[in-house]
Amino acid sequence: MTTSTRAPIPAPAGPATAYQGDIARYWNNEERPVNLRLGEIDGLFHHHYGIGEADQTVLAGPEDGREQRIINELHRLESAQANLLLDHLGDITPQDRLLDAGCGRGGTSVMAHQRFGCDVTGVSLSTKQVDFANHRATELGIQDLVRYRVRNMLDTGLDTGTLAASWNNESSMYVDLGDLFAEHSRLLRHGGRYVVITGCYNEVYGQPSKPVSLINAEYERNCHGRREYFSALAANRLIPAYVQDLTPLAIPYWELRAQAGVATGIEDAFLNGYKDGSFQYLLIAADRV
Repeated sequence: MTTSTRAPIPAPAGPATAYQGDIARYWNNEERPVNLRLGEIDGLFHHHYGIGEADQTVLAGPEDGREQRIINELHRLESAQANLLLDHLGDITPQDRLLDAGCGRGGTSVMAHQRFGCDVTGVSLSTKQVDFANHRATELGIQDLVRYRVRNMLDTGLDTGTLAASWNNESSMYVDLGDLFAEHSRLLRHGGRYVVITGCYNEVYGQPSKPVSLINAEYERNCHGRREYFSALAANRLIPAYVQDLTPLAIPYWELRAQAGVATGIEDAFLNGYKDGSFQYLLIAADRV
């Protein structure tokens, strides 16, 4: 079994505001099949969406088994999204430390450890998510190097300048970007890499559109404007090195999910926002200077 000599993380820091308390309760109560059935395929439980061309053949063939074929394909697409994020973390060694901010049930953290062999900390306000993720890490025998804590991503309790890389995988819309990027900047060593994948509204459209408003209401979150990301990154010494508009790659996932039994009813809002240009799906990789 692998071991780690890192210092323990301080005691849990609960929600700092009433809104954060609402978010913690939301995710403590969440039991959506779309977040559970997909993870049961291979034990990687994600809380983000998917990218890439969908295999349309899953819709053909016998009706018996059709739903499971769709579930398998949706999970492949969401793992592809996580892999794309990991592709942009830079040269990570087994001696490095990483942070998964807003880790959900821990899928991306596990994938990062499996790829790099390094130490990964995940933080979430949700006790339920953290307990689930830690149980999964124990099942995999990686609990000494992949650990999850109930912490505020704006106040992680980790030491300054100790991380090689950190990320937000569909979680930055729950906090103020200036505060979030200040914490990532504090944690990253000089030259460290920060990556965010997120939905954001397009200021060219004007104010947040109806699809964006529906998405915000569905998940009790506040999608930021595209420009806000770049302004807040620059203000916190995080300089974009790579930017990719993932919107075209995100549409196939939502089109397929709309035909699945695990659909939640929010699929049309995502598709309408992506297709009318008012909502975008971005990957930004930035270096700490």
